[in-house]
Amino acid sequence: MTTRRMTVGQALVEFLANQWTVDGDIRERTVPGMLGIFGHGNVAGLGQALKQANVHDPVLMPYYQARNEQAMVHQAVGYARIHRRRATLASTASVGPGAANMLTGAALATANRLPALLLPSDTFATRVADPVLQQLEHPHDLGIQVTDAFRPVSRFFDRVHRPEQLFSIALAAMRVLTDPAETGAVTIALPEDVQAEALDVPEEFLAPREWHIRRPLPERWALQAAADAIRNAERPFIVAGGGVLYSEAEESLRAFVEQSGIPVGTSQAGGGALAWDHPQYLGGVGATGTTAANRLAGDADVVIGVGTRYSDFTTGSRTVFQNPDVTFVNINVAAFDAYKHGTQLPVIADARETLDALRQALAATTVAAGYAERIASEKRDWDAVVESALAPTGAELLSQAEIIGAVQGASDPRDVVVQAAGSLPGDLHKLWRVRDPLGYHVEYAFSTMGYEIAGGLGVKRGLEAAGDDRDVIVMVGDGSYLMLHSELATAVAESIKIVVVLIQNQGFASIGHLSETVGSQRYGTRYRYRNDAELNFERGDFLPVDLAANARSYGIDVVEIARGTDATAELSAAVAAAKASPTSTLIHIESDPFLYAPDGGGWWDVPVAEVSELRSTRTARDEYLEQRKRQRPLLG
Repeated sequence: MTTRRMTVGQALVEFLANQWTVDGDIRERTVPGMLGIFGHGNVAGLGQALKQANVHDPVLMPYYQARNEQAMVHQAVGYARIHRRRATLASTASVGPGAANMLTGAALATANRLPALLLPSDTFATRVADPVLQQLEHPHDLGIQVTDAFRPVSRFFDRVHRPEQLFSIALAAMRVLTDPAETGAVTIALPEDVQAEALDVPEEFLAPREWHIRRPLPERWALQAAADAIRNAERPFIVAGGGVLYSEAEESLRAFVEQSGIPVGTSQAGGGALAWDHPQYLGGVGATGTTAANRLAGDADVVIGVGTRYSDFTTGSRTVFQNPDVTFVNINVAAFDAYKHGTQLPVIADARETLDALRQALAATTVAAGYAERIASEKRDWDAVVESALAPTGAELLSQAEIIGAVQGASDPRDVVVQAAGSLPGDLHKLWRVRDPLGYHVEYAFSTMGYEIAGGLGVKRGLEAAGDDRDVIVMVGDGSYLMLHSELATAVAESIKIVVVLIQNQGFASIGHLSETVGSQRYGTRYRYRNDAELNFERGDFLPVDLAANARSYGIDVVEIARGTDATAELSAAVAAAKASPTSTLIHIESDPFLYAPDGGGWWDVPVAEVSELRSTRTARDEYLEQRKRQRPLLG
C-alpha cells in the first residue's frame, strides 16, 4: 500500500478536495473551498495546510477569508442551498471563542437541513500544556471543552484524538454531509496538536471519491395508499416545502398540479416551488401565509406535505388545518418528517420520484369543478390584495410593503432575494412574487438575526461557482444589520457583488409588534436613548447612529433614500442602478414600522402571561385563549 507522510491538517485538506457529489448527470466537488479565521488553535494545522496547498496547487482547496466565525457558517449554508445541498463550504476556527462563535451557524444549518462542514479547533489532546489559553476547565470532567457544545447542534460530531482516527472520522462525516435525510452541521473537532502531527496516509484515502445522492423510490404499498387517499379527496391541498427544491422536483410538482388541479401553498423554505402566477399557487401557508392558502388549507380533507418539516409557522401553530377529518399524506426523504402529525400515510421517498409516480397513478383524477372555481377565486382575491399593498402611496415614510414592491419591480425574474429575521420574512412570504425556483432564499428554520449579508455572500459565491450571473438582493432590517454587518468587508475584498437594501425602522420592529400582541407595549424594542428617570428606552430621542456611514466605511457604494413622496421611485431607480453596477451597493431607506402588510389569516402561538397587573396584558391573554381554541392535535 502506497502512503504519503503528511500532517493531519494536510491530509484533511487534500481529502476534502477530492470528494465529489454525484446527482444523476451532475457531478461537482462536495467541498470546493474553506472559510477560515486563524488563531493559535489552527494556524499551524489547517492554516499551514491551506498555505501549502495554495503554493503547490491554488485550485486544490481555495481559502476564503472571513471577519466573523458565525458568518463563515452562514456563507456555507447560503452556498449549500443555492447548490440544492450538493455542495457546501468548510469552516475552520481556532480554540475557544473562535470555535464557540460558530455554534449559532451550526444550529442554523441543522435546523434548515442544509450541509455545512465545521472544523473547530480544540485544546491539546496530549494535555502537555494544560490549561492552554482559551481552554475551559471543569473540575468534575477535564475532558469537556467548547467543542462539546457542538454535539446537540450537529447532525454529526466527532473529535480526532489521534492522527489515525482521521480516516474513519472523515469518511463518516462525508456520509452524513451528503445524505439528504441526515444532513445538517457536520462537526469534526481538531485538537491543535493533532492537526500538526504527521502520519502515513494511504493514497486510497486521498483518491477521488464519489458520494451519490440517494433518491429512494416510494414503496408500492405507500404509493398506493397515498394515491387512494388523494383520489377520494374532495378538497386536497399541497404544502410544498424545501424538499421540493432540494430534489429538483419543481417541474414534477408543476406537472402534477396541472394534471390534478390541486392547489399549493408553500412554506418559507418552499418558496419558488411554483411561480407566483401559476393558477394552482396560492402563496405562503401558515402564520405568515395568505388568506387564499390558509382558507383552502383550513377546509382541506387531505393535506399532501411534500418535503416539509411542518414547523409551527407552516401549520399556524396547529390552527391552519381545521377539517375534523383531515388526513395527512407526507412525502419526505426523512422518516422523522414523514411520520409527523401521526399520519398513517407516510411516503418515505424522494419528492421528485414520488410526484412523478403519483402523476401516473392519478392520471384520471382531477378536482371537482366547484373546487377549481374556488381556487381561482381565492387566488384572484389575494393577488388583488398584494397589488394594492405593493403600490406606491406617495406617503413621506414608506411602508415595508411599498419597499418590497419597489425592490420587486426593479428586480429581474431570476434574481435571488435573501432574508432571515424580523418582520421581513412574514411580509416577503405574503408579498414577494417568486418567479424562479432559486429566487427566494429566506432562512426561517432558525430565523437568525445577522444571517442576511453573510448568507447573501454565500449565495453569490455559489452562483459564481455555477457560472450563474444573476443578482443577489439582500433585504435586512436595522436590528439584524447591527448584529452582523462585518462581511461587507469580505464583499469588498473579494469583489463579490451583492445588493443590500437596509431598512431602518429604529429598532426591533417585528418583536415590537409581537410585544403589542402579548400586552407588553413594545417594551425594550426601540432604539432610543435610555431614560434615567424611568429606567427604560420608551420615550427617549432616537439614537444618532448612522448606518449608511457605517456601510460606507467598508468601502462599498452607498445610496441613501431620503424621506419624501418620491422615495418609492428613487428606491426602484437605486436598485436598478445597483444591479447595473459591477460592485456591491447598499441602499439605505427608512420605513414606518406601524404600517403592516395585509393580514393573511394566520396565527402564531406565543404564550401570554396568565396573570398580570397590566390591563393590556390581561386583554391580550383573553384574545390568546380564544385563538388557542382553534388548535388541533392533527393526529391521523
